[in-house]
Amino acid sequence: MIDFKKAMRSLADWERFRTKGGPGLFGTSGLDSPLKEMHSAGSNPGNLRMFAYVPASLADSPALVVVLHGCTQTAAGYNHGAGWSTLADRYGFALLMPEQQRSNNPNGCFNWFLPEHTQRDRGEAASIRQMVETMVREKGIDPRRVFITGLSAGGAMTSVMLACYPEVFAGGAIIAGLPYGAATNVQQAFESMFQCPSRSGREWGGLVRGATHRDGPWPRISVWHGSADKTVIPSNAREILKQWTDVHGLQIAPSAQLRVDGYPRQVWLSDAGEELIEAYTIPQMPHGTPLATGKADFECGAAGPFLLDVGISSSFHIAKFFGLTTAGVRSVSPTREHAAPAQARLPINIPAHSPQPRILHGEVLDDAPMDHARHRPASSRIDIGAVITKALEAAGLMRGK
Repeated sequence: MIDFKKAMRSLADWERFRTKGGPGLFGTSGLDSPLKEMHSAGSNPGNLRMFAYVPASLADSPALVVVLHGCTQTAAGYNHGAGWSTLADRYGFALLMPEQQRSNNPNGCFNWFLPEHTQRDRGEAASIRQMVETMVREKGIDPRRVFITGLSAGGAMTSVMLACYPEVFAGGAIIAGLPYGAATNVQQAFESMFQCPSRSGREWGGLVRGATHRDGPWPRISVWHGSADKTVIPSNAREILKQWTDVHGLQIAPSAQLRVDGYPRQVWLSDAGEELIEAYTIPQMPHGTPLATGKADFECGAAGPFLLDVGISSSFHIAKFFGLTTAGVRSVSPTREHAAPAQARLPINIPAHSPQPRILHGEVLDDAPMDHARHRPASSRIDIGAVITKALEAAGLMRGK
């Protein structure tokens, strides 16, 4: 059984630790953030703050990425760590970064588990929707190119937004999050985070369909989770995949399994060969957003608590999955020499009458372990203790040797 009082104390202890450790990575003080606060034209029933970033040069038919921070974080801090404004500069898309207020939630979490904030046109969900409308209207965003992503509580709130407003978002990425409808109160929230009760795909999918009483079309989905996550246990990723494969009418087994930057990537394809869902599991990684820091096109961000430099940039690969960048992209056929070996690749679950998918966009398939700096296999690359120590040092919460 879960000790909910102990769980709540642990969150409070982390918050005290964070605030006593100096300005830190997640505070707005000390950060020269490019984000600018805006005011939504809507009623803002969820009482959220609105931050945005529009690069000097926008692409034609510019896209918008909505980015939702995790508990104890701020919009500026998460942007600094995950590197989204760096990607926005490179590829010409705009950012919307809503921020929770402590008056709404003492730990700065989006209230993804309260019905008054997780239903269409209510609370925080409605506030985020109004902010999107403001960005589309005032910044010339192409309404067909609006995407959303988030970490932890922000990942769970991403699930809320994708379910409640599927007509608004072309795609979404859930990092260390939970499926839509996993909880309707605090006790259920902790139960879902720490125990993750299993449901059928049909039940999960029904919650999404019931949020709007529509039958599609549905956003494309990217799911990221660390296999050593003890804050939001990894089986939540499995339940998210059950939810969205059911919504998209896909089998639970992935169409193909690949390797990207040394990590496993699963892909679910439509009958026409379009990538509808992808999933990354990062071996040995605890709770947080996977990063590859540096100056290369496939790198961005800065390590910190819950922002872990493990050699793969989730932000970059999510942007690529959304179709926002062509940097470093090359299309390969799963049947060519770069395909994963038969024993490592899961079966293609495409109906016999459908055309064989010819292209998996933007990912490298290989059949041998990678041993150079960028592509070393996960088993030899991650030193979790070093990753966490580096993150705490970067945040000013631990002194280096």
